[in-house]
Amino acid sequence: MKKLVLIAAVVALAACNKKAEEAPAAETSAVASEATGAKALTPPGSYAVVDAKGPVGTTIINADGSYVDIAPDGKEVKGTIASKNGMDCFDPDGDEAEVCFSMSAPDANGSFKATTADGKVTVTVTPNKS
Repeated sequence: MKKLVLIAAVVALAACNKKAEEAPAAETSAVASEATGAKALTPPGSYAVVDAKGPVGTTIINADGSYVDIAPDGKEVKGTIASKNGMDCFDPDGDEAEVCFSMSAPDANGSFKATTADGKVTVTVTPNKS
């Protein structure tokens, strides 16, 4: 579950950090992506994910719509991200179920809260400094 939360949180952060100066065509594509469940148009990057107990891991979103969640013990989960019904959804490779998250607005340092669709899990997602 932590793997999925990590992934979703990263996707949520990426969506929240979209720059206002993006071309209108990109905004139109994002809306179409949400409506169809196509790959999310979230910015690629690396994000730290933390829950109430501490670090959950790192999520890396790639430009091709794939992601990698890296747990503190080094275990990796890979999959794809998509925007569906206004939520960012992580679909891990293999038999694990897709997990979708809603996101809060980012704070001054870009951190935001990501909450699972059922409301049972909330994590804080922060962009990693390069």
